[in-house]
Amino acid sequence: MQIDNNQLLRLATAGSVDDGKSTLIGRLLYDSKSIFEDQVAAIENTSKKRGYDGVDLALFTDGLRDEREQGITIDVAYRYFTTPKRKFIIADTPGHIQYTRNMVTGASTANVAIILIDARKGVIEQTKRHSYIASLLQIPHVIVCVNKMDLVEYSEEVFNNIVTDYEGFSSKLLIKDIRFIPISALEGDNVVNESQNMNWFKGSPLLDTLETMHISSDNNKIDARFAVQTVLRPQKDEFIDYRGYAGRILSGIYRTGDEVTILPSGFTSKIKTIDFYKDSLKEAFAPMSVSITLEDDIDVSRGDMIVKSNNKPQQSQEFDAMICWLNGKSAQPRAKYSILHTSNEQKAMIKEVVYKVNINTYERIEDDQDLNMNDIGRIKIKTTRPVMMDSYRENRYTGSFILIDEGTNETVAAGMIIN
Repeated sequence: MQIDNNQLLRLATAGSVDDGKSTLIGRLLYDSKSIFEDQVAAIENTSKKRGYDGVDLALFTDGLRDEREQGITIDVAYRYFTTPKRKFIIADTPGHIQYTRNMVTGASTANVAIILIDARKGVIEQTKRHSYIASLLQIPHVIVCVNKMDLVEYSEEVFNNIVTDYEGFSSKLLIKDIRFIPISALEGDNVVNESQNMNWFKGSPLLDTLETMHISSDNNKIDARFAVQTVLRPQKDEFIDYRGYAGRILSGIYRTGDEVTILPSGFTSKIKTIDFYKDSLKEAFAPMSVSITLEDDIDVSRGDMIVKSNNKPQQSQEFDAMICWLNGKSAQPRAKYSILHTSNEQKAMIKEVVYKVNINTYERIEDDQDLNMNDIGRIKIKTTRPVMMDSYRENRYTGSFILIDEGTNETVAAGMIIN
């Protein structure tokens, strides 16, 4: 299968404090030689001063420790690295229950979630919680790394038991692709290099799995959705009659000559040109940012959506959504907020809290209407104008939104549209 060398893969790590996330990320960076030599030398010196025989791999990701000790809140740490086969962004998310909101925001754009399990502890409540969030966010691929296999004598039986336990509860979740890899981040087994201690495992190491994972099929290529961010009206003589609608293609493919509908007005036209910097393109696709011109003079503004006339999203002022409450101040039913959906911002109101979810047991709590920080629940929401939307399951970009407190301008919730 052909892999685009320039293709970016976003991954999120999840695990409890002692599961070895920092060591795993450090091993990935160190063994793939994705760290500058001066950084390696500095960390090697620090490791020696602390009495380590080798390199303390956790130091590669704990560079923000000083800021944490100074009382600065760091929500999600992002790591960037590149191999000859692919580019990566790692969202290193906190694992505690009080940081559920941090995992939701850090993993919201991920292609892959890496969930760490301590081989000595097996599947625990945090494992189920992280898996539920991965399912809620519709992350297409989950890699379950059973870590610290060196501490259970690289036992195949221990690994197989954990796989069985995980498959038992994950069958209820909406995750398309789950893979299992036994690793020792500390010793380097099956992270970048194949393990000599686990010859019974016939799969690929973690890095090879990430480098060869096919993710282009995860994109929605059917539903063409283009959210207008701004209208381009250059004042230069050669462009005096130019009127382009600039924005990002959220999903699907656009070609010159396509018949399109402008929402919410409902006017139709055809695509005249698709412009990308100084070039004109015959076609463009997600996630490209382009400027589209139309054959007809139609009033189009920020927040409008250009879609294929034969494939339109839903339009509604009332809908259900799953939300994660992000703010310290609890949600107030009937209170007014601003909703930002793609490039469209307007007023909204929470009509009802249908239920909350116990994300450790997956049980619904229907007799509690209070949404507090880190709570996840289903709500009914009403907006002042129609929202052009798809369900989150079908389209992560037109199915997601945020709620903003109008008084403080703080983002208070992240939502995923159900209907």
